[in-house]
Amino acid sequence: MNLEELRKEINALDTRILSDFAERMELCRQVALYKQENGLPIFQTSREKEVIERIRKNAPDGLEGYSAVLFQNIMDISKYLQYRELHKHVQSYEYQPLKLTSSASVACQGTAGANAETAAKQIFGKECQPKFFSGFAEVFEAVQNGEVQFGIIPVENSTAGSVVQAYDLMAKYNFYICKTTTVEVTNCFAVRKGTKLWDVKEVYSHPQALSQCSSFINVHDMHPMPYSNTATAAEMVSQSDKPYGAICSENCAKLHGLEILQKYISDYVPNYTRFICISKELFLPENADRISIMLKLPHEEGSLYRLLSKFVIGGMNLLKIESRPIQNGSFEVMFYLDFSGNIHDTTVCALLQELSENLEYVKFLGNFNEI
Repeated sequence: MNLEELRKEINALDTRILSDFAERMELCRQVALYKQENGLPIFQTSREKEVIERIRKNAPDGLEGYSAVLFQNIMDISKYLQYRELHKHVQSYEYQPLKLTSSASVACQGTAGANAETAAKQIFGKECQPKFFSGFAEVFEAVQNGEVQFGIIPVENSTAGSVVQAYDLMAKYNFYICKTTTVEVTNCFAVRKGTKLWDVKEVYSHPQALSQCSSFINVHDMHPMPYSNTATAAEMVSQSDKPYGAICSENCAKLHGLEILQKYISDYVPNYTRFICISKELFLPENADRISIMLKLPHEEGSLYRLLSKFVIGGMNLLKIESRPIQNGSFEVMFYLDFSGNIHDTTVCALLQELSENLEYVKFLGNFNEI
């Protein structure tokens, strides 16, 4: 046969496969209804293993692995279809509508002039007066214990990447994400008035800011000195009698009476940081279109691949995936995922329900949007 004839045969075979696939999915839908009527779980590990072993055993020589992957995907699609069928009228989470006012109690890390303050004002309005705390952990604690209603945490920078400290703390506290906003970070180099650039040997700032401005630091042969926050670093430099430098925003430098020796010192300009707004209760803003979850995957072949395929099946765009070691000496990791969707959507509810029932640990972190 020539190429055209071979393709014609493949097309005919694909049509038969599609018909058989549709028939299998209808049978799976009926199985879901039967399980619902009889109180049976959708996922049955023994049944899945039995099917895969049978497929491997009956597959043609050399196609055992390929066949197993094919039918594993078919069964994953079947499970998703069943969850969608059974949860199409179920509301997964109780929530309150999000109402943003400038009088809300808001926690930020650092001091006046910090980028987190800018983020808070972008979300809650220019009249917002946030309460400042020394570290990210203290912000999480203030939200968790009810001292404040909301907290502002940086999670990602367009130059330096994820704020790993924030992700590590997410595993330790109970909270929900209710909003995000992006702040343009205009890093500048500032000193006490009268200090010369060549006199500065140590420059202070948050590790993220130091990373964002590494080229400037290296060119001027300075020692990067990590500090808790860009704003607190500027405050410290303004109060020191030594020729220190600070990397901070222009507004922050002016607020603390520092002289700006050079503007726009980030390695890449423009430079942005994304902040999340967290709360103790689950709030849902209008037009929420982004969902965040954290989860553990089993140490099994193909577990990450199978997780990612669920988003393709459901037509949900995976916006971010981050992994951080679980700090218990196990070398296991926690995955953090952001994906498009709304908890009122049946496909989203089906995915969240399937994950919560079949994985050892899953935590829903919120459904939100960008301000």
